Amino acid sequence: MTPRRLHDGRDDGLRPLESLDLNRVRSFTDLMIAMQKTSFAGRQIGNAYEIFMEMARDSNCFKVLTLSGAMTIAKQGLMICEMIDRGLVQAIVATGALMAHGLTESIGLTHYATSPDADDTELFQKGYNRVYDTLEMEANLNDVEVVVRDVLDHAEPESGVWSSARFCRAVGQRLEALNQGPGILRSAWNKQVPVFIPAFTDSEMGLDFSLWAVRKVLADIRDPLDTDQLYRAIPSFNPFLDLQEYARLIGTAGKLGILTIGGGVPRNWAQQVAPYYDITAHRLDLNLRAPRFQYGIRICPEPVHWGGLSGCTYKEGVSWGKFLSPEEGGRFAEVFADATAVWPLLMKAVFETLDHEAQE
Repeated sequence: MTPRRLHDGRDDGLRPLESLDLNRVRSFTDLMIAMQKTSFAGRQIGNAYEIFMEMARDSNCFKVLTLSGAMTIAKQGLMICEMIDRGLVQAIVATGALMAHGLTESIGLTHYATSPDADDTELFQKGYNRVYDTLEMEANLNDVEVVVRDVLDHAEPESGVWSSARFCRAVGQRLEALNQGPGILRSAWNKQVPVFIPAFTDSEMGLDFSLWAVRKVLADIRDPLDTDQLYRAIPSFNPFLDLQEYARLIGTAGKLGILTIGGGVPRNWAQQVAPYYDITAHRLDLNLRAPRFQYGIRICPEPVHWGGLSGCTYKEGVSWGKFLSPEEGGRFAEVFADATAVWPLLMKAVFETLDHEAQE
């Protein structure tokens, strides 16, 4: 047996760690930098800060934010607004539910705290919809429907056909006119940041959109209780308008970066644009530049071994042609944590650093 030859890590190019000394931390920026030299999720979020700052400083980088989970009910909405207002986001891909619940705040409504052990039957009778430890009132969603209906009654999409991005722009413009509070769609409209909702019908806004179509034909239905007739009303909506608009944006971008909160449909839809370009080039025999994400930051507690996309690593995404490999310049950070616990720390440090750099 060959005897062990003990190495010093520095001789092998390893980075030494340092104990976190909070007495030397004077800012969120200091904290993120110090956490890079710790371990586990602490080092993950520290590395995320470093890569996000590189992405933020890169003026040639088109930055995509994907959102899933109940982030607006969890009161992260203003942080997203600030990211948009600061120019840190050029496109958003989200769940419809997340945008609908954010819309309630934009029109001056409120969410409430509750216990996860609350009596859900009683909550239903009172018109409270529970998301773990938080309540969305059904009355709030009724008011959201009024906004949706107002937009659809008065706005006219290009060529008479809606997409989720076209609808979100129209809602953002309406929120600006109402001026009842800040909101993601309002900020997105002001900064001309497109918001895509790939699974649009899987949301309150999607249901309200369909309800608008049902309402329009109700007078022509002989028996309004005939559900076979009632649910034949189809609004003018084409999701492929979203796909092609997003593909055009990505195709004209220089570098690509992505911040993913959670996973699910928004993550996959945003990332699949690279394979979409690949198959277009290959199957149609076209000479297209293959876009790849160079920067990636993911905050999600989902483990990789369940096999779902929400937990898959960026390394796995390289095999699908979605990301540049590290050898090609890809820089990635993956934080296995609840976004509501670590995302605010990350963004506070980013905002703080950018403000400091702007003053220099």
